[in-house]
Amino acid sequence: MKIFIFFSITLTCVFFGNVSNANPLPYEAIFNFGDSISDTGNADKTHPPFPNNSPYGSTYFKHPAGRMSDGRLIIDFIAEAYGLPFVPAYLNLTKDQDIKKGVNFAFAGATALDFEYFIRNGVDKPATDKSLSIQLGWFKTIKPSICKSKEGEIGGNDVIAHLSYRNVTELRELVPPMVEAITNAIITLIEEGVVELAVPGNFPMGCISGVLTLVNSTQNDDYDQFGCLIGYNTFIEYYNGQLKQAIETLRQKHPRVKIMYFDYFNDAKRLFQTPQQYGFTSDKNEIIKACCGASGTYNVNVHIPCGSPATTVCPDPSKVINWDGAHFTEAAYKQIAKGLVEGPFVNPSLESPPFKIA
Repeated sequence: MKIFIFFSITLTCVFFGNVSNANPLPYEAIFNFGDSISDTGNADKTHPPFPNNSPYGSTYFKHPAGRMSDGRLIIDFIAEAYGLPFVPAYLNLTKDQDIKKGVNFAFAGATALDFEYFIRNGVDKPATDKSLSIQLGWFKTIKPSICKSKEGEIGGNDVIAHLSYRNVTELRELVPPMVEAITNAIITLIEEGVVELAVPGNFPMGCISGVLTLVNSTQNDDYDQFGCLIGYNTFIEYYNGQLKQAIETLRQKHPRVKIMYFDYFNDAKRLFQTPQQYGFTSDKNEIIKACCGASGTYNVNVHIPCGSPATTVCPDPSKVINWDGAHFTEAAYKQIAKGLVEGPFVNPSLESPPFKIA
């Protein structure tokens, strides 16, 4: 089986298996590594479940479905575009479950850097120790049952953990170890036989309502014309640039491996720049607010998470981009997925999908 891997920042890694001649679909399977941007149920397995009346999952599934959004995630839309089922969470697998079409190792709150890094540096510990290296270990345990041949958005939480302690300039110190952790993971997967990888950059963090709330700057010059924090988006662009340099180095060292770059930054940023073009509200103030939240300028209160009795949900989640302060709405993820699968935000591009993202 030929494998394609996709790393998303905030942590995601997906790999696709190319099809045999008997299979008309471009890819046979998706195997995903990441955090809450792509977790489809692993964290939900180990934490108290959302109540049935929770707003999470309400748009598409009509009930909580292990996803930190009102509906489907980018990984769900990609699976649909390639005619594959939703990718099952690793911790939800049953003994005899068929995993030939994929497994999701993503865990909400996961980081690129190992848990010990945060302890050593005296920074708030992440919400989980299920970092990229742990997820790679899970993959290795099931790899023998996936294939017998040798062919085979991470970093967002790393940055969030440091927001209370460092300014944008100091955050740059995080970039080398984050890029190194991702690079090492890619090398590990290549050694495991992976021959196709896609490595996404990070989202425009300065446009995320939770970050806007945490920073809470009163200086008008800190914001661009769309209401996003200039400094934090500039930092993400710097990080993405360093990541792309590392990718190019890996391409030169492994010329037989196809390594794609997923441009999460520009894919998502366009939604904030011309929201009405993608079906979102044109109200500049509303577009950067969280749909589900408690109060404040951006409808985010870090002490009152979405789904708590004191929170409210906006009338139409499909008209806004931010869902709960840390994650996007299904409508936003859909547009980002379209930009990856059908649009210009992957270099080099994915295989043409057999189905449109509708």
